Amino acid sequence: MNHTTLISADDLATALRSPNPPTVLDCSSDTSDPEIGRRAYEAGHVPGAHHVHMGRTLSGQRTGDNGRNPLPEPLVFLQAMSALGIGTDTQVVAYDNSGGVYASRLWWMLRWIGHGAVAVLDGGLGAWKAAGQPVTADLPPRPTPAALKARPSLATTADHGQLRANIDTPRWLVLDARAPDRFRGENETLDPLGGHIPGARNRLFRDNLQADGRFKPAATLRAEFEAVLDGRPPEAVVNQCGSGVSACHNLLAMEVAGLGGSMLYPGSWSEWCSRPGAPIATGAD
Repeated sequence: MNHTTLISADDLATALRSPNPPTVLDCSSDTSDPEIGRRAYEAGHVPGAHHVHMGRTLSGQRTGDNGRNPLPEPLVFLQAMSALGIGTDTQVVAYDNSGGVYASRLWWMLRWIGHGAVAVLDGGLGAWKAAGQPVTADLPPRPTPAALKARPSLATTADHGQLRANIDTPRWLVLDARAPDRFRGENETLDPLGGHIPGARNRLFRDNLQADGRFKPAATLRAEFEAVLDGRPPEAVVNQCGSGVSACHNLLAMEVAGLGGSMLYPGSWSEWCSRPGAPIATGAD
């Protein structure tokens, strides 16, 4: 078993019955309440899954100018994954109950520390239940820590300074995963200022999904992203959002579409708008 983008509910169920089952991580969360995800997990989850907290594991320390969900130190994150029993050869499957937005953050972060054997459950917990698979409120045994070593990163980032320079000398297309109204500078409730990075284009992460919550077919995703990229290679794209979370959903969708290699701006809009003098645009792209 070696899944590196998506895995179906049926394939996960089969894998969990194998002699070497994957490690399943429940990443359920919600921006309105940092503990909603844990409560949802305790109410019912994929048997054997462990919960991963968005704020405590998938984010680092805030400084006031590094965004709402800054990346943790790579070694800290690696140790957290090792404590969950993830070793160098462990297949990891992440899921949530929000269309994969939080699971895709974990997917990207494991790739960031060089672990490529990670996939997102297509359709999340809803697809798992729809496939007739069981859920449980029983907590799994404490995992035995594994030896997980950092390897060359499979993910790249761009920082605030590079994107400031990109405005004057454009090298990259910035792709913003937020809702169109927030991109335009309207109805901003999460960050102190509304708008977007000048020159950015908008690709709402939810547009990656079908009505049933599963990702669109690869060919459909490729056509849609190529229309936005307008001839640019994926290596010339920087994905961002409000705080570096839903941008990972676009990164996963691009990988599914065969358009891998684009970058993440981890601080995203919440970092950008906190930096004095950072230019802000409003309106449509």
